[in-house]
Amino acid sequence: MIRPPYLKAGDTVAIVSTARKVSKFEIKPAIDLLKSWGLEVQTGKNLFKEDHQFAGTDEDRAGDLQRALNNKNVQAVLFARGGYGTTRIIDAIDWKKFIKQPKWLIGYSDITVVHSHVHRHCGIQTLHGPMSLNLGKLSPQCLSVLKETLFGQTLRYSSSKQQPHLEKLNRKGKAKGRLVGGNLSILYSQAATPSDIDTAGKILFLEDLDEYLYHIDRMMMNLKRSGKLKDLAGLIVGGMTEMKDNTIPFGKTAEEIIHDAVKEYTYPVVYGFPAGHIPNNYPMIFGSEVTLNVTEKMELTFHND
Repeated sequence: MIRPPYLKAGDTVAIVSTARKVSKFEIKPAIDLLKSWGLEVQTGKNLFKEDHQFAGTDEDRAGDLQRALNNKNVQAVLFARGGYGTTRIIDAIDWKKFIKQPKWLIGYSDITVVHSHVHRHCGIQTLHGPMSLNLGKLSPQCLSVLKETLFGQTLRYSSSKQQPHLEKLNRKGKAKGRLVGGNLSILYSQAATPSDIDTAGKILFLEDLDEYLYHIDRMMMNLKRSGKLKDLAGLIVGGMTEMKDNTIPFGKTAEEIIHDAVKEYTYPVVYGFPAGHIPNNYPMIFGSEVTLNVTEKMELTFHND
């Protein structure tokens, strides 16, 4: 897959919102940070519009993304925030100029739709990582990794410290494949659409927020029954944050539900990866070939393919 050119001082980042509305106050820390990195910032002309919970109408939001994709002077598109709304506009986007001039698309959560669609139709790598709304709240270390990744430093994670209840669920092994995935709820919602993904031979990343545990089970059963879990090269589970339960408990954590869904397979699995709806959402290059090695510790290496 094609990797967009890395950023350099003087490049321009466009900020757009394809989902929920956002205010100037909420975006200012991100603009200040990007400028401190030597980057220019361009905001979508409809960025601060409001249409109930959305950042303007579907046409407003699609127009901002389209202009950013078409603008040859923009080297990266940073999505302002998630929520809901991207799936409403994804089919209105023309990707022809983006394919000719790839640029970094940066976001997570609802932006999983973009990652999946681009991966399937454009063959271009994207960055699963913090959005404008989050940048002012990240630790210096997380910000440093994000900057280094965008500016071309090889990305590699290694950790020997895990929560014991997650570490016991890990399945050891080593695998190589292209990294795909994102928010479990969004992946589930894109099944049988033009934005659905092929997981065969891939390393799948999953994370989610604010879901009932029985719904996590329902979504994992969908992935399993549709064949998306059978032929994976490996599985990485990030933050499963603020899960909810019914009065009669489901009886398992989100991670245990995922563990049950993949227990019959043999590929390596690691839980508790530091990405998703967590305070420090570390970046990952989707579409990149990676090596996942799970032993007593976890190593994830991104290759410069």
